[in-house]
Amino acid sequence: MSNFSKFLDIILIVIGGIIAIYAQADQQQNSYILMGGIVVLMFGLMRLSGRIPSKKEEESYIVTEDEEE
Repeated sequence: MSNFSKFLDIILIVIGGIIAIYAQADQQQNSYILMGGIVVLMFGLMRLSGRIPSKKEEESYIVTEDEEE
């Protein structure tokens, strides 16, 4: 199911981008189609970025003078 979900996210991003570009290409720009394309694009990006794990930071350990003694 994970592969299907990733595939769906990529499809949403591509479709949103195509819709947004199409709305910009017309002589009379249709704002509603442009907003819909951007919403689909951002929804796909949000779903995709939600599954990317955050970078695990290592705890830094600083030795102070008190700890050395």
